[in-house]
Amino acid sequence: MPLIVKICGLKTAEALDAALDAGADMVGFVFFPKSPRNIALAEAAALAKCARGKAEIVALTVDAGDATLSEIVETVRPDWLQLHGAESTDAVAALREAFGLRIMKALPISTKGDLTRIDRYAAVADRLLFDAHPPKDATRPGGLGQPFDWHLLDGIRPRVPYLLSGGLDPSNVAQALAITNAPGVDVSSGVERSIGEKDPDKIRAFVKAARAAMQTPASVS
Repeated sequence: MPLIVKICGLKTAEALDAALDAGADMVGFVFFPKSPRNIALAEAAALAKCARGKAEIVALTVDAGDATLSEIVETVRPDWLQLHGAESTDAVAALREAFGLRIMKALPISTKGDLTRIDRYAAVADRLLFDAHPPKDATRPGGLGQPFDWHLLDGIRPRVPYLLSGGLDPSNVAQALAITNAPGVDVSSGVERSIGEKDPDKIRAFVKAARAAMQTPASVS
């Protein structure tokens, strides 16, 4: 299968255009007020309209309530809901049924023990996203620009596809793919010029590096 490349945390037309022009398969919008990448519904809807038919649209939420999710779904009309909080398997299954959308569930990884949840969530989600654990004092989930030990995923073959996330950037995505053989990659802070502000050149460089890695795999270290 072709590599899936997702650019997340988009907030501007310039950044979205760079992602689409570079050939990103998925574009993500963050709906979480504590995130510097949080976007208003109306702005996300306008960007999603431009992206529709060119890339799959992902709405990222963190333990959002049903009313919030309903508003996002009705206004933005995403192809995917990305659940980046502490949602249980029952909650994931219920949301999938309630909204009729594909669900991507983020799972933080830092030790082998974290891998035990993969099968349970793979049974109720359409795709998984493996990210780093946030620092202890973090106010939001995710690796916050830090990678985890990619070797932990050695031999992991979930029943559903997954995206590798956490600390990826144009300089290390080839190595990450060589180690994990991941079917997809996700990036946000690794293509920014400052916190929350995407750099179009870095977006293009990331997509190019990821695609090139599948043609000429990097050496594993």
